[in-house]
Amino acid sequence: MLIANRGEIAVRIIRACKELGIATVAVYSDADKNALFVKYADEKYNIGPGPASQSYLNKEKIIDVALKCNAEGIHPGYGFMAENADFAKLCKENGIEFIGPPVGAMELMGSKIDSKKSMIEAGVHVVPGVTEAISDHERAKEIANEIGYPIMLKASAGGGGIGIQMVDSDEKMNTTLESIRRLAKNSFGDDAVFIEKFIKDPRHIEFQVIGDKHGHLIHVCERECSVQRRHQKLIEETPSCALTPELREEMGKQAVLVAKTAKYYNAGTCEFMFKDGKYYFLEMNTRLQVEHPITEAITGIDLAREQLRVASGLELEYEQEDIKPRGHAVECRINAEDPLNNFMPAPGKIIRYAEPSGPGVRIDSGVYQGFIIPPFYDSMIAKLIIWAEDRSRAIARTKRALWEFQIGGVRNNIPFHTVVMNHSQWVKGEYNTSFIPKYKILDQVVEYVKAQKAQSSAPKIAAAMAGVQAYISASQG
Repeated sequence: MLIANRGEIAVRIIRACKELGIATVAVYSDADKNALFVKYADEKYNIGPGPASQSYLNKEKIIDVALKCNAEGIHPGYGFMAENADFAKLCKENGIEFIGPPVGAMELMGSKIDSKKSMIEAGVHVVPGVTEAISDHERAKEIANEIGYPIMLKASAGGGGIGIQMVDSDEKMNTTLESIRRLAKNSFGDDAVFIEKFIKDPRHIEFQVIGDKHGHLIHVCERECSVQRRHQKLIEETPSCALTPELREEMGKQAVLVAKTAKYYNAGTCEFMFKDGKYYFLEMNTRLQVEHPITEAITGIDLAREQLRVASGLELEYEQEDIKPRGHAVECRINAEDPLNNFMPAPGKIIRYAEPSGPGVRIDSGVYQGFIIPPFYDSMIAKLIIWAEDRSRAIARTKRALWEFQIGGVRNNIPFHTVVMNHSQWVKGEYNTSFIPKYKILDQVVEYVKAQKAQSSAPKIAAAMAGVQAYISASQG
């Protein structure tokens, strides 16, 4: 098995392969030559310089390595090649199993316009909007006024929060439409943009689905991902505080319907917006999600292992009635970023690294003490995954683990997670995607960091002053 990815997800997949007795191959850039996933793999091949465009996004080079080492399959992880239908086609053309969904499902879900059309026909609840690509300003204004401002302009091929912009008036439509089309063209090679109704302050809830090549499809519960910054998730939990058992069952059935409509197999995630008891299908991510470990924590199902079994042609080991979640789980994404510099990425050398442990604590990481975090990729250091018998104990355990987590040499967002875990709205479970700006969480984090710095420097200042006083006294004596 070749892993066409890096960092903690590469380590995660290698571990699943080891347990199944599958030999692993790592591909790595110059910047990752000393990375943990490279050390863990049975074989390793350098595929180019640090920039992803010259290494991890080089389809032909990855395929060449796979053929050279006789890899039977390629696992793309998430990001990079994970939702690249052209790469999946290349794998198939070269007799290599792509550990993911069929190309048709990827192509359908890779286009938000086409997928929305299919879901409407299948009877899936979707966000109000249109299923046509918009390029004309006047047509865009006409549609926006029919739907009612505010609306969202969205890149059809977009992902990861990129290519999404809210517009609240005709005056802003011209410039915003042009900038989104430009961004979409540069980022995804496709300038198609469509319009959806902007749903103010929703909750973001997603359902994990998994299916085999024999037509069996189930959902594996939901995750709430409403704590976001710039449309990117920072904290996830399961189960969601917002859902009743009846809604959970209904939305789970919708998620399975989405997957069946796409003729899907392997692991994927159906994302919904939820507000005032109503839900709307948003999109499907045709890959393993960053936050998959919390689903594993409450169900006991190893999703990476299931991916490998499905790719091997085996049937799912579970029926829908077998999925019986237990307890509560929370995931915090620990990133190298500077709270005192607008939370900008802060790559560098880790000079101290001590992970928390104890009951219900899991760390998925690809770093170690002495590792240099490269500037070319996502700034994630680790994922802190917590399980406990109920939500209040999960929060308490998360706070303890954050206190125990020691990272030195690089700025990180542990203070952010600490502030959130202590916030009353989070504790009550009454939050949505506007949680961070509404309660000025980032400002609170900055104040917290400043207070911590002042507190930690106080003993040093006191010791220095005592030394000065002693010197003065000795001199006077």
